[in-house]
Amino acid sequence: MQAEPSRVAIVTGAGNGLGKAYAIALARSGVRVVVNDLGGEDGDAARSPAEAVVDEIERFGGEAYAAICSVTDEAGVAAMVDETINRWGRIEILINNAGILRSRGFARTDIADFKMLIDVNLIGAAICSHAVWEQMRAQGHGRILMTTSEGALYPTPGAAGYAAAKLGLVGLMNSLSAEGAKYDIRVNSIAPAAATRMTADLLAPADFARLTHESVVAAALFLVGEDAPRGTVLAAGAGRFERAYISHTRGVRLPDDEFEPACVAARFDAISDREDDAVPLAAYSVSRADD
Repeated sequence: MQAEPSRVAIVTGAGNGLGKAYAIALARSGVRVVVNDLGGEDGDAARSPAEAVVDEIERFGGEAYAAICSVTDEAGVAAMVDETINRWGRIEILINNAGILRSRGFARTDIADFKMLIDVNLIGAAICSHAVWEQMRAQGHGRILMTTSEGALYPTPGAAGYAAAKLGLVGLMNSLSAEGAKYDIRVNSIAPAAATRMTADLLAPADFARLTHESVVAAALFLVGEDAPRGTVLAAGAGRFERAYISHTRGVRLPDDEFEPACVAARFDAISDREDDAVPLAAYSVSRADD
């Protein structure tokens, strides 16, 4: 009886931090891993942290190769996907981990920096997901993980571009989760809280020390596993695991002759009441099941 081939994963931004932790954990579980990274801390490919991660994986007997390109480079991402299929024949898993952070008040934000945050954090994930999508559809199986942030799900000052991109990933997840269902492509999002280069300057030393990678890695590997859910946003960090939802309040139905701003204002507290709120199963629902 022929042994079942190992699963194949692409992890972006895997030269350091959580991406590296994901890549190593996947490889230890028997997954073949493409370690994608742009290069050094400043994009210097000669420093190649991705190759160092591959060396570490190979030392314990895992299989991996380094793909050095930006997630915003469509040709580079396409070449990475083609090389992976040529080497290993399949791609079951994509973890969209690559990202950048700029912390600055909106008035002082350069629009070029805002666009860069969108390009790397959101468009980069879309480019990578699009590049693997047809392969996953053809094989009838796939797992894609987006990396959102509590800094996008909830109000956070000084992070307009980052928050816009990271919440955009939740919308991308929702759409791809619906499209991929009949092909067993399961798309989820993780909102990690971990000690990384991106968070080093944002956290107090004691908090930074508590945010180890282990609980985030456990959540991420669950979300790309065989029994993964669909369309889930899972927050993980410091040993805690929590689901995040976008819900609707029960709301208020106004009669046709009260469609006025003053009528909405008068009922706004009732409209906002979260008792018995619910998560819609689809967009643009005009009624509740219990109406």
